[in-house]
Amino acid sequence: MGVQENVQKPLDRLSEALGADMAAVNALIRDRMTSEHAPRIPEVTAHLIEAGGKRLRPMLTLAAARIMGYEGPYHIHLAATVEFIHTATLLHDDVVDESRQRRGRPTANLLWDNKSSVLVGDYLFARSFQLMVEPGNLRTLEILSNAAATIAEGEVLQLTAAQDLRTDEAVYLKVVRGKTAALFSAATEVGGVIAHADPEQVQALFDYGDALGISFQIVDDLLDYGGATETIGKNVGDDFRERKLTLPVIKAVARATPEERAFWSRVIESGDQREGDLERALSILSRHGAMQAARADALGWSAKAKAALTGLPPHPIRDMLSDMADFMVSRVA
Repeated sequence: MGVQENVQKPLDRLSEALGADMAAVNALIRDRMTSEHAPRIPEVTAHLIEAGGKRLRPMLTLAAARIMGYEGPYHIHLAATVEFIHTATLLHDDVVDESRQRRGRPTANLLWDNKSSVLVGDYLFARSFQLMVEPGNLRTLEILSNAAATIAEGEVLQLTAAQDLRTDEAVYLKVVRGKTAALFSAATEVGGVIAHADPEQVQALFDYGDALGISFQIVDDLLDYGGATETIGKNVGDDFRERKLTLPVIKAVARATPEERAFWSRVIESGDQREGDLERALSILSRHGAMQAARADALGWSAKAKAALTGLPPHPIRDMLSDMADFMVSRVA
């Protein structure tokens, strides 16, 4: 049984349980990504949205609403909002990172150009705000608009922190809570809010999304140094080539000898990367047990996510979310 097949199981079960809702979300997304005057908008958007993404974030919104017994129509709008925000950030991220591959396919900025990716991302952000207004719930509007600002803030923080060897795990966590976990926690939180859940239950949903998002990002960092290209949808070593100080490297830098620190300074801070440097980086990570230590952190956050769910009503979908937290970390051995 392959790693990816293993990972897909809880997602597949969740997708099946939320099938009708996800079909409605996908229909709404397709409807709102159209443009009468700019045909490039649906071209670029469809390339990314139809690329086989797992739709994990909108599913979290639908799951939260269902666990809390919501029977209205607006969880669909909120889930579509979450996916639009996510897609907009991906378009912008690929320009910032000069990425060439996303979900195993060429990035939009490679197929079209940076201008198209930035402007279509802007369009999707605008569409997301139109969608989040429609439920008429000021609290969900506040949560999602705050998340959009937090994501941008996290990305800007990463610009300066990612290539600075002084960046420690506390700063890393701020970056991750911004650029990744903020949308996970907003996705789960708004599902509870639209269902009029108790404040304690809304907090539990937020806590689950926050911990799941942090675990997700740590695992993504680990896969960059040890996952198959087919599994991670990007090239192994992309973070290294983009000079990103991710958690395994931060842990290795904290334990580095003077010679190793000079190496990290050259390849990350100065960007002077040579043949064989990725292999040397992997050797240093292995020597200090940095990958195992980062995986232990991911397991810790996964356990926090599962613990948060105990504050929610018993429900088959709640059990699927618990399985999701386990399988998230199973992507790395």
